[in-house]
Amino acid sequence: MKNNRNFSSFEGSSRRRGGRLPIIPIIIVLLVVALLAFFWSRGGEKPQQRVEKVIPAAPATRPSPKPPAEARPKQLSVTEIKRLIRDPYAIYAKHVLRLRPLDSLAKAPDALLRGIIAHKVLEDFVDASVKHPDRLSRAELLATTAQVLGAQVPWPSARAMWQARMARVADGFIADETERQAEALPIRFEVKGGRDIPRLGFRLTCEADRIDRAREDGRLLLYDYKTGKPPGPAEQKHFDKQLLLEAAVAEAGGFEGLAPAQVARAVYLGLGSSPENREAPLAEAPPAAVWAQFETLIARYMDETQGFTARRAMQKAGDVGDYDQLARFGEWELTDLPDARPVP
Repeated sequence: MKNNRNFSSFEGSSRRRGGRLPIIPIIIVLLVVALLAFFWSRGGEKPQQRVEKVIPAAPATRPSPKPPAEARPKQLSVTEIKRLIRDPYAIYAKHVLRLRPLDSLAKAPDALLRGIIAHKVLEDFVDASVKHPDRLSRAELLATTAQVLGAQVPWPSARAMWQARMARVADGFIADETERQAEALPIRFEVKGGRDIPRLGFRLTCEADRIDRAREDGRLLLYDYKTGKPPGPAEQKHFDKQLLLEAAVAEAGGFEGLAPAQVARAVYLGLGSSPENREAPLAEAPPAAVWAQFETLIARYMDETQGFTARRAMQKAGDVGDYDQLARFGEWELTDLPDARPVP
């Protein structure tokens, strides 16, 4: 009897609400059922089977395109010459196809930004120390670092980390900079330059981080700041020719506002966790000889029979290139011969 009373109570409450069934939910259910029946009647799983069907395809060959002479780049920056030597296909993709890697959706404190900040800090610091010699100190360097970081780096953790890195190298940098300024006077920062190869209609462009003039004989000293590990002499002679080529530009009077002058030294100033300064091997690779080799290199790539081979001489097999996916690297091996078909 107790259970009956409960049921009656429930039934009575339902009647008191009007005794109506929930119409809207029922309509929704009926629509879903109708849609399912419609799609099932049109083949059910067949569309999915078509998507999952494997289409056999031969693996891509190692690309080495040969564009016509008029499409080949007529100007490169000095920092791109290393890429032309190691991965010519990347130069083809950037300058012939005019493709660029996509920027990250979210800006991050990456190595590129760290390099830009370091250059700005040292340019401001060295310039101020030339005008006011008493500012050539650790305290002034760290104060300049904090000022630049505060203005250009919005991430507190990155500011703290980069400030700490500068603090670690500050003493060594100040000691070396005192010797550098005793030997030569800094005269240009971030100075643009270039040199032409008239017979090929080609121009090399560059931007020197810093140029000093020797106090005794007026010769030039070129400096490039490196937040990573500077390249060694062998790497510079055969692949990373940036400073050697900048010396050739300087001796030809290719930098804005500077007359031709002999280059006494060209040095990478290391600013990494283990700072190391490395000189360009000017004695083994004099600017005139380097420029002659460079003209030969450019003449080769102006020839329509020369292909832009993908990953021709990468420093490490695991190095990642910006255009590896475009080249379909992975479908071919580094031991494969290049597919040097002409580009229509």
